[in-house]
Amino acid sequence: MSKNTRILLYVLMALITLVVVLPFAWMLLMSFKSNGEILSSPLSRPRTISWDNYSNALKTLDYPRLYANTFVVCALSIAIELSITFLSSFVLARFTFRHPGFVRLLYMFLIAGLAVSPFILLFPVYKINLFFGLKEQWALVMPYVASSISFNTLLFVNYLRALPSEIDEAAIIDGCSIWDLLFRIVIPMAKPVIATVVIFNVLYIWNEYPFASVMLREQSDYTLAMGASFFKGTYTVDYGGIVASSVMIIIPQLIFYGIFQKKIVGGMVAGAVKG
Repeated sequence: MSKNTRILLYVLMALITLVVVLPFAWMLLMSFKSNGEILSSPLSRPRTISWDNYSNALKTLDYPRLYANTFVVCALSIAIELSITFLSSFVLARFTFRHPGFVRLLYMFLIAGLAVSPFILLFPVYKINLFFGLKEQWALVMPYVASSISFNTLLFVNYLRALPSEIDEAAIIDGCSIWDLLFRIVIPMAKPVIATVVIFNVLYIWNEYPFASVMLREQSDYTLAMGASFFKGTYTVDYGGIVASSVMIIIPQLIFYGIFQKKIVGGMVAGAVKG
């Protein structure tokens, strides 16, 4: 790679980083402004640094309850997601089907599922929840599980297909059953991609708002993404409270992503390289 190309890449990465960081920096500055200052000069720096918005957010929001609800939804959703998608991916990646066209058709179905916007599914999912009587956290768990199937399955299948098939053959010859092969050999080898799927789904559930705003009726069941809605009244909006609460919700995500960044990148690229 030439020196000019390297410099061009560095400049491009710096611009991309600026585009990503700038909105958060702007939101952080706004969190120190009063409502009047936010409305009159949203792009300027705050005249004085005030922590009133954060103090108001801590008084208004029941953060332990919001975190507890989010944790319960995450734990239930991810447990069900992994059970369904990893087992089905293991079958698709390691078994031989009599009709290969079935696998191609299923792949097309999964890829099409990635293109469906969750906003399109809000009303049908709401009616399904009413039909089955799903309430509280379960009203969110089922939509989250359904919306994750395509992404999780495609990621798992690509990773499992990259594992050498000779490992399966040697295990079967040594007397391993299918379940022994899965739990003792395949799952330990698939820890990077499992960690990646868990991280992506935790971040998705943490930020997800459309389903939560429609499915949750009681404030005691609200997740973190619904925290900002406490600052919207019938005729007034506390913009400072919304921004401050949003910052307090985003910062743990950034820390979480920073800690597990290597696992995310490793899991995403591992399935792309044939072993």
